[in-house]
Amino acid sequence: MIKIEDIAKSANVSKSAVSLALNGKPGISAQTRANILRIVKESGYVHRTSRAEKPPAAGGTLRFVACTHSGIVLEHFNQQPFFMELIHYIEDKCRKRGIALLVHALPADEAEAGIAALEQEHPAQGLILLGTNLTPAQVAAISARHRNLIVLDTCHDTLSANFVVMNNTQGAYLAARHLIDQGHQSIGIVQSNVRMHNFDARQHGFKQALAQAELQIRPEHVFTVSPTVVSAQDELVETLRSRQDDLPTALFCECDYIAISVIKSLAELGLRVPHDISVIGFDNIHESMVISPELTTVHVEKEAMAEMAVARLVEPASTLPGITSKTVVDTRLVVRRSTCPPAESPANQL
Repeated sequence: MIKIEDIAKSANVSKSAVSLALNGKPGISAQTRANILRIVKESGYVHRTSRAEKPPAAGGTLRFVACTHSGIVLEHFNQQPFFMELIHYIEDKCRKRGIALLVHALPADEAEAGIAALEQEHPAQGLILLGTNLTPAQVAAISARHRNLIVLDTCHDTLSANFVVMNNTQGAYLAARHLIDQGHQSIGIVQSNVRMHNFDARQHGFKQALAQAELQIRPEHVFTVSPTVVSAQDELVETLRSRQDDLPTALFCECDYIAISVIKSLAELGLRVPHDISVIGFDNIHESMVISPELTTVHVEKEAMAEMAVARLVEPASTLPGITSKTVVDTRLVVRRSTCPPAESPANQL
């Protein structure tokens, strides 16, 4: 029988490094992790644990796996506000049902092998996958091996798999309508330099509302930034400076992180939000109420998403066996102080 010592010897690493790889924990390089997981998969290794090592829970065990990526879901994803709040609600829903929750992080390109290794070590009755960065092929491969699976924060319509995702299109549509109703005619967008399903859907909804109002975004009013930086971004500051005589009166940002960065970047140029330019975000993370001015944003029902995911996995009697579903949770607009009618609008001169 293959043992953990054999895996460590084959990979030329310590047993602790193998443990880190199997449990999706930081502390080893991506290359080392990939090599360990490859050896695990090829060897058919099964780690047998004693009863005492298994997580105790009267109602069973669920596994939460965050598929990390250098662009969106970072290695320390549990410190990113959106994901931190989502995990908190998932833990709460599990705790109320007497269910243990195992939380792991795996690089997106190693998720399939990593999850298989985790399941060999501690089988769980269901898998919640934070699939923000996963391609359809990656989701399909994982779904084929784990039937009791829920994928959060993305959705691929062509796959027969269970998804729970926020209504990105509707949320961005509401954001655009808010700016249009305030009288904005010149509206720009600040987009992520890393693309994913959520951001693309948000752009679709936003542009749909603009088209209905016979408006469109001019190419020079599209700005591209990192989606995980909350400080002012030098490249954005310089771009805004170069276009300072021809800026839109409002900016839609694909997430709150971007919106907060935009507010700080505008401040470096002496531009006031919302008096000189309105800013609107998406996600309604806690930091949206800490930034000055408080951020107008789209609220994502993270608690409802958590409840639906956990319930779907632990209460199969409520669903038809073998039937997969895609649940889209509607959003709502939260109006705060970062948006107002444009300066030239009569409504702003009253």
